[in-house]
Amino acid sequence: MALKATIFKATLNIADMDRQYYGDHHLTIARHPSETDERMMIRLLAFVLNASEHLEFTKGISTDDEPDLWRKSLSDEIELWIELGLPDESRLRKACNRSDQVILYTYGGRAVPLWWEKHHGKLTRFNNLTIIDLPQDDTEALASLAKRGMNLQCTIQDGEVSIGNEDTLVSITPAPLYPE
Repeated sequence: MALKATIFKATLNIADMDRQYYGDHHLTIARHPSETDERMMIRLLAFVLNASEHLEFTKGISTDDEPDLWRKSLSDEIELWIELGLPDESRLRKACNRSDQVILYTYGGRAVPLWWEKHHGKLTRFNNLTIIDLPQDDTEALASLAKRGMNLQCTIQDGEVSIGNEDTLVSITPAPLYPE
């Protein structure tokens, strides 16, 4: 019998002073059986960094033709495609051709520079691609906030993200890889 997704509920109170975006979001997140708490919380972080009324989680890991998150126009065109991890160049090429803007959030510590060295020559030709690295210590700390029911305060100011609950505050400093 196949394992089923684990359902998480998150209430986010977002104050993004860099984008002048302020909002509350009540999310239901399905964590695939093969997904770690760290990766699920990085999906949540990507939501926080790009929050809008129309941003939504997709089927994610279980499908090859959808990103982890996207924002679509009212006419069903993909405006923003958000990818996580260290994907193959062909996946990012397809995303850049299908969407107005693509954001990749890399994570994984020492694997990121090796991946970037291998792929940067082909990826730097895409003007609608942004790549942001998330430091491994930060993403591991973020994973500690994962609970089936989460109430998180999220603040973004001067490029630094603070996410916390009633017990713990985690600071994350995303580092741009491309464009620099």
